[in-house]
Amino acid sequence: MWLYVLIGIVVVVIIWVIGAQRSLVALDERCDNALSQIGVQQNSRWDALTALAELVDKYSKHEHDTLMDVIAARKSINGKSDVQEVHQQEVAIERALATINALSEAYPELKADRMYEQTMTGVKEYENQVRLSRMVYNDCVTKLNSKVRQLPTSLIAGSFGFTERGYLEENEAKKEMPSFK
Repeated sequence: MWLYVLIGIVVVVIIWVIGAQRSLVALDERCDNALSQIGVQQNSRWDALTALAELVDKYSKHEHDTLMDVIAARKSINGKSDVQEVHQQEVAIERALATINALSEAYPELKADRMYEQTMTGVKEYENQVRLSRMVYNDCVTKLNSKVRQLPTSLIAGSFGFTERGYLEENEAKKEMPSFK
């Protein structure tokens, strides 16, 4: 009789461990997916910046070359990237956009260029998509971190290699960025 109770308890514990591990894997995959989505949106922004750099070439060869160097140094963000890599790419994008904005002020005909206006509209749309992707990522991280830290899941999370992830934080310098209107 006690043997059946013991076997029953062991089976319940094994089923719980499997369920907890599957739950952690699902949350971890959602975080990877959300981070990959940020990478996709950043790549779209880089493509738009490349188009803007080509427009700048008509007005300032030096600035075009500088922008192309920044664009060439970009790194791809994927599910295995970390929060610091995402932040570094955001800073590089912001720097390039600030350069383009300064050029548009120096060359009013650039700012009036129809292609410039369309591309900047695209950049703004990509920026909004990145913001949404960052919110989704942070939401996924909240759920994963809660599972990793809460009992009883925390008892097995470490043994399966699950750890807390870092949050993406808004860049303080962005508040000081010039408007692209």
